[in-house]
Parts: sequence; structure tokens; C-alpha cells
Amino acid sequence: MASTAESRDLHRFDHSQGPRKIGPDEGHSVDLQSVGVRFMAWSEETGGGFSIIEHPIPPRTLVAPVHKHSREDEYSYVIQGRMGALLGEDTVYAEAGDLVFKPRDQWHTFWNPDGEPCRILEIISPGGFEHFFEEFAAKLASPDFAPPQLMELGARYGLEFDPESIARLCAEHGLTHPFLEMAQR
Repeated sequence: MASTAESRDLHRFDHSQGPRKIGPDEGHSVDLQSVGVRFMAWSEETGGGFSIIEHPIPPRTLVAPVHKHSREDEYSYVIQGRMGALLGEDTVYAEAGDLVFKPRDQWHTFWNPDGEPCRILEIISPGGFEHFFEEFAAKLASPDFAPPQLMELGARYGLEFDPESIARLCAEHGLTHPFLEMAQR
């Protein structure tokens, strides 16, 4: 199977290619059940320095188990609604216009605490981690998907997870997550 970069013929974007604009309904998107992912700038297009994705987060939904990245930093800019985040031992809430820093090697997660939509722009530096989302979406689409596959995929991207955190965080904050529903089947 060709990698995302090969199948999309991604390459460094520069001035010689003319103007580039991505409208609000444009760009490749995938659904990870707990969060959407709209790819806006791939690492191949930015020379590897960063990638940008948009995350629409459903109401009262935990995006991921507590996790930490060993290779990249994430910056979450809230476009719409409100985002809750666990950053190490601290819980913060960010509203439209706020920027939340999630540095590498910090245990963290985030969620939509409200009954209204939440959308964030995620800047990932250096780029490359955006491919994790594409691969995870493909795994989720398989009828044979099981949550331990997330741990295996994460390890390839230098990502560690605390799967036990899902039930605790959902109970503490009145949230849901697709893995809770999978466990009940």
C-alpha cells in the first residue's frame, strides 16, 4: 500500500505553484469517531517543519486516552466552542481564540466538555504525525479493529497511551468515547 504522501503526490509547496487557498469544506477528511480530522497542510508540503489539521469534536466527547508524544509538540487553537484539556496534572478549559500548548513528553488529552460543537486547529511540529490519523482511520474502518491496535500504531509514531484513563475521564467530566461503547459489545 502506498503511503499517504505517495498516494496524494504531496510535495513542498512554494510560490512557483501560485496561490493556494483551502476553503472551509475543502481538504481531505477522515472520521475517527471521537474526532474528525481535516488535513490542511501536510508535512511534505511544509518541508517537514509542521502540519496543520482541523479537529471538529462532537459534544461531550473525549478525543483520546491520556497520551504523550515523544517526537512532536502540538498547539491547539480553539476556533469554535470550548475545549477541555488535561495537561500533566492540570485541567484547563480553552474558548474560541485561546491557544493551548501540548509539548512533547507531556501526558495530555482533550475533549469537548459542552453540548455544542467544538473545532480546533492543531499545529503539529515537526510535521509527520498527521499520517497517524490517516492510518488510524483505515484501521477503524476494518471490521476486525480492536483497541489494542491503537497502541501498536501509536508505538510506530513514538506515542504512548494510557487506555485505563478513558473510563475515568469520561466519568469525571460527563463524556463519552467510542472505546467505551466497543467494550460493552
